[in-house]
Amino acid sequence: MDTNKSLDILKMAILMEKRGFAFYTTVAEQTSDPEISNVFKTMAAEESIHVKFLSEQFLSFEKNQEFTCPNLQDQTADGIANMVLSGEVKNRIAAAGFEAAAISAAIDMEKKAIDVYSTQAETATDPNEKILYNWLSDWEKGHLKILNDLDNELKEKIWYNNQFWPF
Repeated sequence: MDTNKSLDILKMAILMEKRGFAFYTTVAEQTSDPEISNVFKTMAAEESIHVKFLSEQFLSFEKNQEFTCPNLQDQTADGIANMVLSGEVKNRIAAAGFEAAAISAAIDMEKKAIDVYSTQAETATDPNEKILYNWLSDWEKGHLKILNDLDNELKEKIWYNNQFWPF
C-alpha cells in the first residue's frame, strides 16, 4: 500500500467534505425559508460528520499506516429524505430560483464525491480502506438520491406549470 497515496486521497476527501459543508452552510444561510434552510443545514451537518471521521482516519493512518472502521453507521437515503424533505418544503423551493440552482450544483458535487470514493474503494488493497470508501460512497449516493429526486420533482413542476408537456 502506498502510504503517500492513501494520505493524499484522505486529504482530498477531507477537502471535498469541507467544501460540501461550506456550500450547504452558505445555502442554508442565504435562503429566506427556515424549512428549506433546515434541509441544507442537515446536509451540512452530515458533511461535518464526514470531515471528522476522515480526519480521524487520516491521523490513524499517518501514525499506524492502518485504516480503522469502527461503528460505521448505516445511512439510508429514505430516512434522511423523510426527515428533511416534506411535501410542503418541496413546494416552497422555487423551481427556477436560488435553491433550485443550489440543488443542481450540489448534485454535481455529490457525483464527484461518489466517483472519488468508488474509485478508491475499487483500488484499495487494505480491507478496512475498502470498507471505509464503500461506506462513504454509499452515504453520498444517499445524498445524491435525495437531490436527484428533488430536482426531478422541481423539473416536473415547472414543466407542468409552463405547459411543456407534449400532450
